[in-house]
Amino acid sequence: MIAQSPIIAFIPTRNAARARRFYEDVLGLRFVSDDAFALVMDANGTMVRIVATEDFKPAPFTILGWHVADIHREIATLAGKGLEFTRYPYFEQSADGVWTSPGGAKVAWFLDPDGNTLSLSQH
Repeated sequence: MIAQSPIIAFIPTRNAARARRFYEDVLGLRFVSDDAFALVMDANGTMVRIVATEDFKPAPFTILGWHVADIHREIATLAGKGLEFTRYPYFEQSADGVWTSPGGAKVAWFLDPDGNTLSLSQH
């Protein structure tokens, strides 16, 4: 049944080598393979296929996110690797870029090298 099957995530890129460096070196995903269609990365047991495509426009919303135990610690670690977190004028965000939702969830956003919006969240 599909509900018990593993999920595979797909992310578009215009430059596979640049995407691999980002997802492997900055975010720490484990490289699995580079097949004829995509880079295959492992994100703690979830397959992430980074698909090379020449023409795409990044979506104006989050396409992939991580649920983390301590969002401020994760931000500090990633910022130490040069990652910048996105600031939105319509959200009140902490100094390190965290927005607290009305329900209490904390979210911070950042972009990959292709402009895809990614996020961290703490619930």
